[in-house]
Amino acid sequence: MTSDTQILSAPQPMQLRTTNISKLSRQTFDVLIIGGGINGAVSAAALAGKGVKTALIDQGDFASMTSQESSNLAWGGIKYMENLEFKLVHKLCKSRNHLIRSYPSTVREIRFFTTISKGFRFPPVFIWLGTWLYWFIGSCFTKVPRYLTKARIQREEPVINTDSAQGGFEYSDAYLHDNDARFVFGFIRSALTSGCIAANYVKLIHSNRAEDGTWVSEVENQISGERFTIRSKALINATGPLVDQFNSSLHQKTRHRIVLSKGIHLLVKKVTPSKKVLAFFASDGRLFFVIPMGVRTCIGTTDTPVDEETKKVTPEDRAFVLKNINTLLKLDKPLDESDIIAERCGVRPLVVSGENSDTSDWMQLSRKHAVEVNTADRYLTIFGGKLTDCINVGDEVCEIIQDMGIELPYPDYKWYGEPDARTRESFMHQAELIGLNELKSKESSERLSTRLWRRYGSAAFSLLEMIQADPRQAEVLIKGTEYLRCELREAAQREMVTKLSDFLRRRSKIALIEHRDTIRQSAGLLEACQILFGEEAAEKLEEYFEETAPESFS
Repeated sequence: MTSDTQILSAPQPMQLRTTNISKLSRQTFDVLIIGGGINGAVSAAALAGKGVKTALIDQGDFASMTSQESSNLAWGGIKYMENLEFKLVHKLCKSRNHLIRSYPSTVREIRFFTTISKGFRFPPVFIWLGTWLYWFIGSCFTKVPRYLTKARIQREEPVINTDSAQGGFEYSDAYLHDNDARFVFGFIRSALTSGCIAANYVKLIHSNRAEDGTWVSEVENQISGERFTIRSKALINATGPLVDQFNSSLHQKTRHRIVLSKGIHLLVKKVTPSKKVLAFFASDGRLFFVIPMGVRTCIGTTDTPVDEETKKVTPEDRAFVLKNINTLLKLDKPLDESDIIAERCGVRPLVVSGENSDTSDWMQLSRKHAVEVNTADRYLTIFGGKLTDCINVGDEVCEIIQDMGIELPYPDYKWYGEPDARTRESFMHQAELIGLNELKSKESSERLSTRLWRRYGSAAFSLLEMIQADPRQAEVLIKGTEYLRCELREAAQREMVTKLSDFLRRRSKIALIEHRDTIRQSAGLLEACQILFGEEAAEKLEEYFEETAPESFS
């Protein structure tokens, strides 16, 4: 039994990262994965879970590029049916269903309430029939679709502007209860538990193959500036929007390549109490979503061709999203830039190949993934993809690595999914015994036990121990958020939080639902930084507000 002294001893900020960095240069790994987004994270979790000696590095934080900028949806790609890509839709629906089964606390079915305007290229009834086909292709797994008359739309969702509506339909897909980056980190945590040596803020400088065929990669610790080498039998390029640049730097020729599409979302105050995704076709023909996100609403997205990875939201981007939301909804007051609480901006890496490189119909390009292999060099590139298909990516990578001659000691090990129902029941029972749910904060009506289980799985048992030893650990530390003092301690010890943005933006979604100025003035923020960073608290706090200064995004 862990003693109270051990439970409440001061966390060791960034110790896990420091320890892992020291281990990266001490051994030869079977596989080194470059990139800690969703593709790299599931590859690491799958390989490490099956016993492969795995390392993973990312030049920034885990999930700090495309994987933190999604719509938080796990969907089967209903829009691809227009291109008759039924095989892809079936695969994505199957993956969506598998995620819902495997992560019932995190990935949940949600209804999409879609309005069709007059003059749209297809009548509502025709599209409604298409949703039935979508439901059938998806193995009849979700609730059945509904046809929506204009009168029904007005009655059920009065916030929708029906002046130009001719009808609509309702169907199901899925969403991530917490933010996408948190979901990705769950795979990083799983990989670490299985023995993967992972570290964020470690950048690859260059990599070469030694005479014995081993990859020798020189990397740099982006925090300290220290350089060292990592040796591995195989190398995986999972760098998302940067895969082509990375391949070029290592002289790897591939048949596939990517093109980039910038998408932005705006986070605003809750504009409707609806717990459904309100879906429309925006003025450019793209699906436009109004997505519930707790106490906020996420609106967007854009679809703009770009030549390079960018985090810049332009005035034109904001104007497009605000114009569409003000047209599509009947709001008491039109939204303007002053209503924006936070912004999400990322680029989607869309896969094209030598045989299919036409990008003229930009918005019809699908989010499928492709894995290309250079067996002779033991080099693998993961192109494109999306959160929905992540388990397939992990399984596919394992098969390829095995085909390269690298042994999978535990090939049948199930590397994904929540702990079993019995473990969950045991956690919920212990939570009730210590009266956890009676301590819930005023900021959330959700049971604390449910929320902690969803975020931490089996690791939530250690949080119960902290709370049992000291009930103050169940107090909300940063006012206006849901996050408890014990969650900050957990993050400091086990989540490799290196910068304040790692916690506020990715391990949690605080920076998505609270305005930057509100966070700055929040009681408890300094104490949170002291838990996360110890003596560096003030420095890390100043660094965060310098990096997120409004002028840096204008």
